[in-house]
Amino acid sequence: MTVKILTDSGSDLPLHFFEDNNVTLFSLGVHLDGQDYEDIATIEPTKVFEAMRNGSAPKTSQVPPHRFKEVFTEIAKEKQSAVYIAFSSQLSGTYQTAIMMSEEVKEEYPDLDLTIIDTKCASLGQGLVVKAAAELAAKGASKEEVINLANFYSSHMEHLFTVDDLEYLARGGRISKASAFVGGLLNIKPLLNVEDGKLVPLEKIRGKKKVFKRIIELMEERGVDLSNQTIGISHGDVENEVNELQKLFEEKLGCKSFYINVIGAAIGSHAGPGTISIFFLNEQPNS
Repeated sequence: MTVKILTDSGSDLPLHFFEDNNVTLFSLGVHLDGQDYEDIATIEPTKVFEAMRNGSAPKTSQVPPHRFKEVFTEIAKEKQSAVYIAFSSQLSGTYQTAIMMSEEVKEEYPDLDLTIIDTKCASLGQGLVVKAAAELAAKGASKEEVINLANFYSSHMEHLFTVDDLEYLARGGRISKASAFVGGLLNIKPLLNVEDGKLVPLEKIRGKKKVFKRIIELMEERGVDLSNQTIGISHGDVENEVNELQKLFEEKLGCKSFYINVIGAAIGSHAGPGTISIFFLNEQPNS
């Protein structure tokens, strides 16, 4: 029996991915202008970015506990073998809620065959972990093989991202309002990454072209065999800039394979329009 893959919308994969690869989606909640939505499933990210450009401040919530219980119970009843590849526990309470719900289901169904992985990744960093695991599972790999690959990708996934407007991070309490104001005046673009599942600022750089240049330098420093791996790029509704960056990666780094998608509504509610995120491995499996 094929191992069942589950993930949440923190992975920022497109809706068709879940249908095409038989992967179960747990949607984070998005509250925008008085309406509640399910991330990826019932709201287009571009709607959130447009609303934010017009002054809206969306709120997000983790996956509802009852949704986990419902799916985990179904897995137990059908005696499936499943792996849930989760959004970083340092950025959302979703992982912990999933653990609690699995324990609750195990009280009634002690044979529940479910492994929950804290990827400590976000956006397409998590998405690339899910993609690799789903592809391996589809080939008939054992659960142990799928878990080992997911853990490898999780522990070796690099995240680099920059936001276009510091004001959105300020709204979410990530930086002070004063820093956002000064940064906006000086055209400061922060470069951030994820370390041990947490959001960590790396540098402040003036101007987008310099940011792109620095991203390429860091990819050269951190990446391994970049021309033979899939580079993830997620963005806050700035396709033209992504196309420009992709060309630079092809020219400067020899990259050939890309997985590109708009940042989902949940993560996008905090990062804002104009965000660009890059994901790649710092070690290759079996290298």
